[in-house]
Amino acid sequence: MNKPRVVFAYTEAGLGHTMPMNSIADKFEELYGDKVECVRSQFFTESEHEKLKQFEEKLKNNVVKSNNSTAYGFWLTLNMEFWGEKLGSWATMTCLVPGARKPAIEHVEELHPDMLVCTHWAPNYYAKKSNANPLTVMYCPDVVVNPLFRYPCDLALVSNEAGYNRARKHHPVRFNEENFKQVPFLIREEAFSVSTDKVETRKKLGIPENQLTVLLAEGGYGIGKMEEICKIVLERDLPVTLLAVCGKNAELYERFKSFKSKGKCCFRPLGLVDNFFELLVASDVFCGKSGANVAGEACFFGVPHIITKYATTIEKNIGKYYIENIGSAMKIFNPKKVADKLEEILHDPEILQPYIAAAQKQRSQYGATRCAEYIFQLLCKRFPELQDETKQ
Repeated sequence: MNKPRVVFAYTEAGLGHTMPMNSIADKFEELYGDKVECVRSQFFTESEHEKLKQFEEKLKNNVVKSNNSTAYGFWLTLNMEFWGEKLGSWATMTCLVPGARKPAIEHVEELHPDMLVCTHWAPNYYAKKSNANPLTVMYCPDVVVNPLFRYPCDLALVSNEAGYNRARKHHPVRFNEENFKQVPFLIREEAFSVSTDKVETRKKLGIPENQLTVLLAEGGYGIGKMEEICKIVLERDLPVTLLAVCGKNAELYERFKSFKSKGKCCFRPLGLVDNFFELLVASDVFCGKSGANVAGEACFFGVPHIITKYATTIEKNIGKYYIENIGSAMKIFNPKKVADKLEEILHDPEILQPYIAAAQKQRSQYGATRCAEYIFQLLCKRFPELQDETKQ
């Protein structure tokens, strides 16, 4: 028989959707790649259809606008809640880029999926509207399962107990034990092989080995408060190392390259990096907004998180989760007060110990294995012969 075709549909709307997809696809291919055909689809760009490219560009622009304007971000998420999953999904897919809905549905059919896996709500919607009739799996990277992630699918996944319990409580008709699962946080597989030796990592990076090290990042688009924080810390000339990751924000990176230290502060501006995990290992504190990826990754490596911004209600819920449920983060929105906190830590490093201990307790709650297993179990319901092969 032909192998079942599993399509991993990528969406570029912030790296919070891309990174977990890599985790799922990598682990699924590792475990089941010999039994199924795995296809990684750049869903909105590979067909070269202008309307689809415009749709993804709109998604990216909304992320950027939300980071530039908290009011805009909260307005977007408020609208999601107001209109709900069915009407909100229809309106978004129909009106965000008029004319994109039909070719998107057609593109699902062109991919011929037996199963479509996504970490963004849009591909799931198109798959459910298509004649291809694939099984659909949707992983929500956020703490709270927002309305567009509540659109019907065959299997919904979320990586925290608080989000799972809330969804089951408030949406019992939509979510049940069969179609909704809690899974570990989908950190990239390479996280498990990164050395956790702080001193050696600092040597490798060429930064001071015995100086308080602060990593600053604001997600893939580099929009937030780290520029102001860096200015204040440099002006005070605090004896700290600042690793400032600008991501795709080339203008910020160019501005940072003109910043000068008075002597005590080691300032290292960085662009889009491929060694973010090493930077976390080298750090004592992480400063940045409460994006799903950066918050979860800082927690995995036991790095206390100073949350400097909520761009949307989604990020507010993520922040509250790490502050109240996990205990690995604190909220300080004022850049001057962030610098004050760093000075406080310089005088009393023990301040960080409760946050470090809370983060380290979560270390076992990471990895894509269980997620891949749930997806395969669903596929076996349509293709029971796969289960028979596994038992052989």
